[in-house]
Amino acid sequence: MSAMQLRASGAEKTLSHNEQQAKINEVRQLMGPIADKLPNLCSDASILRYLRARNWNANKACKMLKETLKWRLDYKPEKICWEDVAREAETGKIYSSGYLDKYGRTVLVMRPGFQNTTSTRGQIKYLVYCMENAIMNLAPDQEQMVWLIDFQGWTMASISVKVTRETAHVLQNRYPERLGLAILYNPPKIFESFWMMVKPFLEPKTFKKVKFVYSNDPESQKIMQGLFNMDKLESAFGGRNTVGFDYKKYSEQMKEEDSKMADFINSGYLTPSVLSDFPQSELSVSGHGSDNEVSSGDDGIEPKDTDKLSDEKIPG
Repeated sequence: MSAMQLRASGAEKTLSHNEQQAKINEVRQLMGPIADKLPNLCSDASILRYLRARNWNANKACKMLKETLKWRLDYKPEKICWEDVAREAETGKIYSSGYLDKYGRTVLVMRPGFQNTTSTRGQIKYLVYCMENAIMNLAPDQEQMVWLIDFQGWTMASISVKVTRETAHVLQNRYPERLGLAILYNPPKIFESFWMMVKPFLEPKTFKKVKFVYSNDPESQKIMQGLFNMDKLESAFGGRNTVGFDYKKYSEQMKEEDSKMADFINSGYLTPSVLSDFPQSELSVSGHGSDNEVSSGDDGIEPKDTDKLSDEKIPG
């Protein structure tokens, strides 16, 4: 299969451990001195995520990583605090569930039908805040998270194509390989039209991580039973946990999380001071070929394909 065919299908090359390490070393060499100055952001595990996102193309992975470092320097995501995004969180449109899936992955709950603001900037800032927090709370042996997307109250007016495009851009280009699985739970029939509009924004690898699950379909419900402890899973997703989102409690929790983030930064994981002091010239990104790996083809799972859901391997 050619490189172009691999990208179009979302398939990933299979490399041995030694081959992977050689690719990591190649990216580190391409990165230059900045790789040594930012040992956590440019760790083997981090570089590996960028390589996987670019199907082991070292030049493209280097370009993507440098762009992310420049973004972190400008956007300063690690400095977003609860007070900056509390308004966005009031309805519980995104929050950390407090439980893990059976693979030990952090679970973010999303309810796009609970959208309460019109600011794209504010919505993306809250998404970034949630991603940073989720990553901070990942288990040492886990790099990915699960998104549980509940369509209760969703209409075509709930979310814009612009916000969806920006969300896809942030997820795929600033947090590559952080999404393990996205479950779209009970999307209404009208969502199919919206889905066709946003498909071109999703890279094939991201697209293939999206599963459609319906509460009235026993076969697709097996996905939830296979992934979650049903006693902990919220009732909105077919589980037995009836405790809903409590903004006041969540607010207190996230204020505590901000303190943890400060410790996280001071531990050297994000090293914002080193990043801000680094010469911009070292973060310049020269062209290493096209980064356009977005496909609008019909590879992936359509909302109507519920009969196939239970046969698909859930990533671990």
